[in-house]
Amino acid sequence: MDRRKFIKTVGLTAGATLFSGLGLAGTTELLNDKTNYKMKIVVLTGSPRRNGNTNYLAGQFIKGAEDAGHEVYRFDCAQHKVSPCIACNSCGMNGQCVFNDDFSELHPHLVDADMVVFATPMYYFGFSSQLKTVIDRFYALNGKIKGVSKRSAFLMAYANTDPKDAEPMISHYHTLLNYLGWEDCGMVIAPGMWPTGAVNKTEYSRKAYKLGHNL
Repeated sequence: MDRRKFIKTVGLTAGATLFSGLGLAGTTELLNDKTNYKMKIVVLTGSPRRNGNTNYLAGQFIKGAEDAGHEVYRFDCAQHKVSPCIACNSCGMNGQCVFNDDFSELHPHLVDADMVVFATPMYYFGFSSQLKTVIDRFYALNGKIKGVSKRSAFLMAYANTDPKDAEPMISHYHTLLNYLGWEDCGMVIAPGMWPTGAVNKTEYSRKAYKLGHNL
């Protein structure tokens, strides 16, 4: 047998072994797993401006994700009553928080989510206090969300134009993901967005939609 025939025979044999082991259903599942995978996504917004630029980016991301068939739960941190963590440690990092507030509504969605998206404006070179308050309350869920396979994304709009100004927040985001063991799926960082609506018809809104749609 010449070399070409030998390689062809080995390839066909290996392929037949793979497909016979999987079966027709298994083969179809293997080929379509990525395209058929639909996620439960939680989007946390941190802007108190209902029609603000970051909220618009979040809306575009959600539209893209829902158009792709994903299930999205949106939690607007600024529109809910969430008390800040007081470091009492009553929860033991995996139990009931002493506060009975709107975080209890978010709790089950965070635990069940395949993906968590953080959307925030830049407030004095950091996350908005509304979003940070909610993130701090993750402490009571540590045992349920840390080290659990989840994806994440980061959406941010800010008035300044120097990319260096965004670096601390991007670093914060990556540090958070590194601690939790979550996978980054992308970021949309929109500089120079001062007045309300500035981001609406820009490349950043299109990028936010594309990020949600192409997960």
